[in-house]
Amino acid sequence: MRKLLFVLGCILLALLIFFILVFVINKRPEKGALQATSSPASEVYLNDKHIGKTPLCLCQGDKMVDAGDYTIRLVPISGDFEPFQHKITITKKILTVVDRNFAQTALAQASIITLKEIEDKKQAQISVVSFPSGADVYLDSNLVGHAPILLKNVTESDHEIKVSKSGYREKSVRIRALFGYRLDSIIYLGVDPNAAKESEQKEATPSATLTTGEKIVIQNTPTGFLRVRESPSTAGAEVGRVNPGEEYDLLDEQNGWYQIKLKDGKTTGWVSGQYAKKQS
Repeated sequence: MRKLLFVLGCILLALLIFFILVFVINKRPEKGALQATSSPASEVYLNDKHIGKTPLCLCQGDKMVDAGDYTIRLVPISGDFEPFQHKITITKKILTVVDRNFAQTALAQASIITLKEIEDKKQAQISVVSFPSGADVYLDSNLVGHAPILLKNVTESDHEIKVSKSGYREKSVRIRALFGYRLDSIIYLGVDPNAAKESEQKEATPSATLTTGEKIVIQNTPTGFLRVRESPSTAGAEVGRVNPGEEYDLLDEQNGWYQIKLKDGKTTGWVSGQYAKKQS
């Protein structure tokens, strides 16, 4: 009897250990891969934790990243460039790719590429979002619409996405569409300096610029400067910066934004009325 109880006890203990191991293994977080590249090289932070320098590929084994939502930040090691920051989602067994070409703010470009599972396992999809929005989207050199756009029934193979917009440098990325997944691409376009020069040549001379006769005085800001944007919106590309206390001629006014001309005598842009005061 004692021998039987001993055997049963051993069996129960073995089963208990087995179930504990299975439970622990199943509770391990699913992992996905992250690749980050940039020019120039950058320090890479994930949720403010330093994880390395570009080029970086956390793509195998324990180096992979737990699935979930993160904020990635690339801080250039050289050059006077602003850090690049974006929210990303790491999906289990999927590679997320982040690339940034640093330049003066309005000239910089970037792309974020990732995959997400969809219900239809016999279909491949591609989503394209551009900044600024409304850019032309080409798939394998064929114009397919304007961003943001969702392309369905894409062939499962390698493709090239090209995004272009007047006044901006076009950007192309090579991708692979897979059945059962939607490839999400976010593309940041940089201002084309050559297009800006051509536009300036077509405009009237600075002396011919019409003003309202009123002045704008830049107020104090949390950052110590105020961004000048291409359009009267926070979504507008940055074309310059002005400092508190500086005074500018008022050219136009829209929805709480003021249009001014910068001190170079050529560049015009919009500043938020939240940090600018109008004077007659």
